[in-house]
Amino acid sequence: MFVTRTLNRRSLIGWLSKYIVALFAVHGTIAFLYTRGFLDIALPWLPVSIVGTAVAFFVGFKNNQAYDRMWEARKIWGGIINDSRSWGMMIDSYIRKDMGMPENEVAQTKQKLIYRHLAWIYIHRLQLLEPMSWEQLGDKGIVGRTARRYQKYFGIGQVTDAVNIEDIKKFLSENEYTEMITYKNIATQLINKQSRDLIQLHDKGYITQLQHNELEETLQSFYTLQGQNERIKKFPFPRDYSGMSKFFVYTFITLFPFSLIPELMKASPSLYWLSLPISVLIGLIYIIMEDLGDYHENPFMGTPHGIPMLSMCRTIEIDLREMIGEKDLPQPIKATNGVLM
Repeated sequence: MFVTRTLNRRSLIGWLSKYIVALFAVHGTIAFLYTRGFLDIALPWLPVSIVGTAVAFFVGFKNNQAYDRMWEARKIWGGIINDSRSWGMMIDSYIRKDMGMPENEVAQTKQKLIYRHLAWIYIHRLQLLEPMSWEQLGDKGIVGRTARRYQKYFGIGQVTDAVNIEDIKKFLSENEYTEMITYKNIATQLINKQSRDLIQLHDKGYITQLQHNELEETLQSFYTLQGQNERIKKFPFPRDYSGMSKFFVYTFITLFPFSLIPELMKASPSLYWLSLPISVLIGLIYIIMEDLGDYHENPFMGTPHGIPMLSMCRTIEIDLREMIGEKDLPQPIKATNGVLM
């Protein structure tokens, strides 16, 4: 997620440079052919401008829907933060020695339930980062290579203390970690394991029925939030909208110089040179609109356009570990080159 008032210059150049070069090459070739007399095609200005207006409306609609997906993802993660704090508060308040639990088990039980929840949030994040076939990262061509480069140099690749599957070991016992990594959906099974432990605590009389119910309801909310994130991740933005949007944009960009150049040359033959920067600028605007919507469709890719899941996971970790009295805490994730991940 970009967190600076303006975009980082290096990131901006890295993003737009290939488009600028391509537009200058294509439109420059068309302008050269016109000036040398190899082309004598003059598309009417009115139809081309109508096409441009229609494309702008279509891309605008797509971008609104793409932003809605990203904003919904951010609200879901806000719910995870809030419910995680509630979970930590209840664990700290409900697990105590005056309910009959041996004193030496109180701190151990609190830590186990808190740490397993931290394992859940980090595992859930890692599962959301796995590329899908319709995402840019899942593409095997130039789109995929560009997205992976973008992720590496301007996205999650910039973070030096990112958490991977091996780092989850510190939150689970060795036996539990070995068991959990065999599951297809580890995050789901971690919450189920939490529920089993709550049943044991209730059966032993360490928590009341009301406390057990409240804790189980919180676990159910985690399932709901996890499922909502998985819905966004695994249900693509309709590919007909996304694919046709790109087709319309590039069709308009291709048609535009065949109308602009003849119009300028009709006014004055020496104005052909002015057509190149104008057509490149207009083409670049349309490509930027299309590209922004394209990346916002998929908010869980670890690119600068996505949700700062790592930062939110670290915030939860710090808050919950402080609740159980720990002092040796990790540092919050900080923005790198204007991007918070």
